Amino acid sequence: MTSRDLAVVVVAAGLGTRLGADKPKAFVTLAEKTLIEHALENVAEVPALEQVIVAVPAGHEAQTVEIIELALAGKNVRFDVVVGGQTRQQSIANALGVIDPEIEVVLVHDAARALAPASLFTRVASEVRRTGLGVVPVMKIADTVKRVDANVVRETVDREALRVAQTPQGFVANELLKAYAATTAEHTDDASLVQAHGMQVNAIEGDERAFKITTADDLTAAELRFVAADSDGSLRTGIGTDVHRFTADSEKPLYLGTVIWPGERGLDGHSDGDAVSHAIVDALLSAAGLGDIGANFGVDRPEFAGANGRVFIEATLKLLQQKGLSVRNVAVQIIGNRPKVAPMRAEVEKVLTEIVGAPVTLGATTTDGLGFLGNTEGVAAVATALIAHTNSGPKTAPKVG
Repeated sequence: MTSRDLAVVVVAAGLGTRLGADKPKAFVTLAEKTLIEHALENVAEVPALEQVIVAVPAGHEAQTVEIIELALAGKNVRFDVVVGGQTRQQSIANALGVIDPEIEVVLVHDAARALAPASLFTRVASEVRRTGLGVVPVMKIADTVKRVDANVVRETVDREALRVAQTPQGFVANELLKAYAATTAEHTDDASLVQAHGMQVNAIEGDERAFKITTADDLTAAELRFVAADSDGSLRTGIGTDVHRFTADSEKPLYLGTVIWPGERGLDGHSDGDAVSHAIVDALLSAAGLGDIGANFGVDRPEFAGANGRVFIEATLKLLQQKGLSVRNVAVQIIGNRPKVAPMRAEVEKVLTEIVGAPVTLGATTTDGLGFLGNTEGVAAVATALIAHTNSGPKTAPKVG
């Protein structure tokens, strides 16, 4: 087999109904990139890669071309985008219809296993070359397995001989093409399809990063795994606090979290007195090692007089971006008797999440009547922020056509 003998088929045509998203699963965002972007960036690092074929839902072809061109920038790799079918098997059949006839090894991979590393692709392809057989990465089952009939447990199944299959699954290209041309039944994966036509499939050790993202909980787990594997292996946390007294000016509105709280007295301050936004800024700056809000946006800066909290948050995010840092989440707690947080929580969380580009949660507590907060003289806010190095720098897409 030649040095450039490999094609990878990426199946990305699923609608992702169980994920509950408003778009096809492969185009759902994970850590600032779509699942298909993560998958293709890993595929791009696989040695001996000659061709990449991606099956996507109709209407997503142009978007996919742009994503592939970014992922394969600087690499002399042919790529094709095809429209997927009604089933996974039909989508793969469509993809195999455009495979280069010179390809000797083909790997089939689900975009839903977006974090599968390039090393897994390489191991599968190497084993196909070595054996001339089908190869599937598998994982041992840690849980006890039961065979259940309706609600009745019939037996405990010996898990020692059981494995969970992953992708990419690898095959000699001609053998896979023959199996697909001959099949008349639907199969849940390519290994079972080729086995139904008498072909042997071997197993190799899989990779825990190649788990499948099917539900919203899976997406959350992927986010945590992705953060844990950040580029320098570290996360950074910061804390920020801010306190403002209620103003005597009955005309000044209350701003907290960049939005107006109707019917509430405003807060004194050089800007708009937004304790929540200012605490967030301090938490972000603290996590990034960039000082505090006073050092960066002090009262000696007339351009910030009366400024909305959004101005400070957005300016802080630019400072983080310049250091290659991105926000993972922010949590804020308001301390005081007023305002009542519950009626505004959802709106403030939504607005702040959109500004920050990461989840922001809002809570509240009181001081049990103690101190100036207990006397309803003002409002305090405490914020924590989690940030991390951005996984990769920006890439410039080549022109299409």
